[in-house]
Amino acid sequence: MATIFLSLSDSGFNSLFNDFKYTAYRLETLQSYDVSYEQGEFGRFLAGEARGRFPGIADWADTVRAGGLEGKRFHRVHVLVEPLSDYVRFECAWSYRHTVAAGEDVRIIPVSGGKWPEGLPGIDYWLFDSTRLLLMNYAEDGAFLSAELTEEPERVVEANRWRDQAICLSIPFSEYAAGYDDLMLGRREYE
Repeated sequence: MATIFLSLSDSGFNSLFNDFKYTAYRLETLQSYDVSYEQGEFGRFLAGEARGRFPGIADWADTVRAGGLEGKRFHRVHVLVEPLSDYVRFECAWSYRHTVAAGEDVRIIPVSGGKWPEGLPGIDYWLFDSTRLLLMNYAEDGAFLSAELTEEPERVVEANRWRDQAICLSIPFSEYAAGYDDLMLGRREYE
């Protein structure tokens, strides 16, 4: 039986990120997320302002750092469609650089518009300890709708297969970021 979460602030949802034993893996496929705690910072990014203290990301970096001290690992693969959306540029510049520094293994699969990585779904999920699957459901505009936690073997095995495929196809964020400034300024050619 699945557990459904209707809010990102649900205590049961948030406990998942502390209660796992070894690994928390995330597949991100959207090019824009409408997350309330990011709205102010996203607006500042779009306005060309300097990055200030970003509480949502600072809290996540603290979670990653604390988990690392306990031997836990956070992994993430994001499929990025180039040219990048404003939100993804924001996420790369103001989020990933800081979460990687905190110990999160962020990886990127860059794709050109109209292409999608073979063998990967267009869905978002978390996989905890390779045994608990948290499917993340979003509206077309990137607004969070719900999350479904399941341990159903067939679904968990499939998510593990997707994870392995995504990692195989991805590059480390630091490698992607090496060309990121040109990408931000639109000086990179898209294939």
